[in-house]
Amino acid sequence: MREADHAEVGRWLARHGLTDAEPTPLLAARLAARWRANVVGSVLLALFMMGAALTHALRLPADVTSSWQPLLVPAALVVGLLTGQWLLGRWVRRADRRAGARLSRRVAHPAQLGWAAVVGRPYAVFTVVSFAGAALLAVSVLPVPDPGLRDGAIVVLIGLAGAGVGTVVQLRQVLASPAVAEDEASLTADVIMRVEDARALVTPSLVWMLPVIFLYGGSLGWWNAASLAFVVAGATAFCLLQVRSAAVVTAARRALATR
Repeated sequence: MREADHAEVGRWLARHGLTDAEPTPLLAARLAARWRANVVGSVLLALFMMGAALTHALRLPADVTSSWQPLLVPAALVVGLLTGQWLLGRWVRRADRRAGARLSRRVAHPAQLGWAAVVGRPYAVFTVVSFAGAALLAVSVLPVPDPGLRDGAIVVLIGLAGAGVGTVVQLRQVLASPAVAEDEASLTADVIMRVEDARALVTPSLVWMLPVIFLYGGSLGWWNAASLAFVVAGATAFCLLQVRSAAVVTAARRALATR
């Protein structure tokens, strides 16, 4: 293990209260996969927003194109983003399996954890409310006599459906995957990673970004203020949720205690 990786893993262990645990190649491999996936995921979100903005800025008048053609590029952007996020999650799970295959021994009883223990009910409720709020906003925009806004609302609804299915599928993979651990310390680290992965999955980053599409419509109205209010309210509520919810390491230890 490289010295830089050793130092990074040591800092991660210290942040999560595992000061007695030693950095290992197992932790280094698993954390490196997650750090790279987070970077690529952030780039994908940025590219999606830039693509959505350019699509609306360069949108042709309705009399130049057919009624369905303006939906193609935004829909392709949503599908591309969701596919990229799913591939990143799959890549992280595959990295975990490779790391586990190299272990000389593994914990005898992999942790069987439920969504309430890993995600936490407050995070689950917040995610459901965020999806419902974005869907309600999109449905409310559909009757507006602006083709750009109607197209945007359809794209938002498609994106929400895809994001919801993707979140559920990936969350099931996080919960169902066997523990990748060889001792008590690495088992605790494994559960901490599960909690971090699950909370990252249910963080509605895409859900907050999709209604921003309404800001690029050809007309001004209540939907502009509603889109901004939705993003601001969601970000504020998420910050409060992080402050008031149990820390990741606390949630992980509670999950271990109830398994």
